[in-house]
Amino acid sequence: MTSLHADEAFVEHYQLSHNPFAPRVPGFKFFPAQRKPVLAQLHQLARYSSLMLVVSGPLGSGKTLLRQALVASSNKQSVICVAASGRQAAGSLSLLQHFSQGLGGNSQDVDGLLGQVARLNQGGQEVYLLVDDAERLQDEALDTLAALATGDRDGRAHVFLFSEPELLTRLESLGKADSCHVLELQPYSLAETRAYLAQRLQGAGQDIDLLDDAQIEEIHLDSGGWPGGINRAARDALVEAMLADREPETAGERGSSLPKKHLLAVAVVLGGLALAFVLKNGDEPAPTAQSPVASGEPLAASGDAPPSTGPTIEFAGGQPVPLPLVGQGQPVLREPLAREAGQAAVEELDAANAAMPIAAPRPAPAQPSPAPAPAAPAPAPAQAAAPIAAPVVAPAPAPAPAVAPAPSVASQPRPAPAPAPAPTPAPAPAASAPAAGGVHNGWYLGQPVGQYTLQLFGTSSEAAAQSQVREGGGEYRYFRKLHQGQPLYVVTYGRFSSPEAAKSAVSALPARLQAGKPWPRTFASIQQEIRQAGR
Repeated sequence: MTSLHADEAFVEHYQLSHNPFAPRVPGFKFFPAQRKPVLAQLHQLARYSSLMLVVSGPLGSGKTLLRQALVASSNKQSVICVAASGRQAAGSLSLLQHFSQGLGGNSQDVDGLLGQVARLNQGGQEVYLLVDDAERLQDEALDTLAALATGDRDGRAHVFLFSEPELLTRLESLGKADSCHVLELQPYSLAETRAYLAQRLQGAGQDIDLLDDAQIEEIHLDSGGWPGGINRAARDALVEAMLADREPETAGERGSSLPKKHLLAVAVVLGGLALAFVLKNGDEPAPTAQSPVASGEPLAASGDAPPSTGPTIEFAGGQPVPLPLVGQGQPVLREPLAREAGQAAVEELDAANAAMPIAAPRPAPAQPSPAPAPAAPAPAPAQAAAPIAAPVVAPAPAPAPAVAPAPSVASQPRPAPAPAPAPTPAPAPAASAPAAGGVHNGWYLGQPVGQYTLQLFGTSSEAAAQSQVREGGGEYRYFRKLHQGQPLYVVTYGRFSSPEAAKSAVSALPARLQAGKPWPRTFASIQQEIRQAGR
């Protein structure tokens, strides 16, 4: 407990109006019987002696209190008192200026100040020059004070020095011991100590009953009977008694509350460590658990899928598909992926502006020799790509409306491409997928830019996209785009005239696809992504 806090605490504990043992208490005046002869002697010597009067005593012996009593007991009509401190005016010049200003002048030498004193003496007034903390005065200042005390034939000042005993040694070394009259203060007796304590406590609203006889005797012995030491020892005694009174309460608080707080903190830390351990152990077997795709839900977008060679992905009604290998991604949600790629808010393209880019890819569908293309389903069962070709033929009737705008742009290179978009998706997976970027890209490019489709999910594994198309049937297609420089296969469902119509079709999808929250997209935005991937 700091000294300031202790003072505040014991003042409140003992219901005191202030700290009664502070060094300076306004209005406090204690003058024991032994000090009265000293005070009377000072007045007597000032009247008849021309020597400097030195009051000596250790720090806290009551010198300042005696100086105040000397000033207070002087006759204000016949005595002018000017007090100074060796702490602020230690040199001769500063001391002379201070005294001269106190007497209403501006002298800076001994003769000038003695002239002021002489004029006051002629008017019937004596001058008392009092210096507290005189042990701090310089040697030249002591010479100046000795000259003022001696004075001249016109007048002299009465000089009082209140100092610690070390000043006496200096005066002897300077040869001024004979020009001084020394009064040494004596410590208080036990009775004076008790009276001093009683007056201090009464000034703060309490009485001496706060201290018992044993405490008072201990205070007297510890302080040596000097007032400053009595203040210190009495304060320490009251603070010690206060702490002793509070010890049971404080010990009870420490025994009841502090350990609980510590135990609670430890419990929280241990609980956090246990939770982290459980979560860590729960995350480690995750790679061996069934993939979300196996439960029928598309996976979120991911740059790289974790390698796996053991489990396979089961689609209801389909065939098992191996998990993607290193470098292949898993099916991802459509909306976050589109936003990341910067295509989430692609506006619908103008029909006239879209027509020009549509013509560019027309030669691509013509490469796989469209004439024999319709016959491909016959040998398809004998090939590995047969499962893909069989269901893809179904969309052939659907693109029929798109044939109308196709001849208007593509008729210049060759007249045949008009019916080509319908049959080309079938052989595309086996023959033209690497060149065109995806089996259904041509179908997407042939759709009106103002119509919509439902984007289901995207995946970096083309096998996963093919599996969903085979399982879903003719309304399911996928296209190829680039995401962060890597191929991405996006699966869509149907063709709709408005976003509301597309949203209404979500309820007809399987629950696992609805969980991915399909969202309507314009064919214009899809065509733009396909063209960017083909550059």
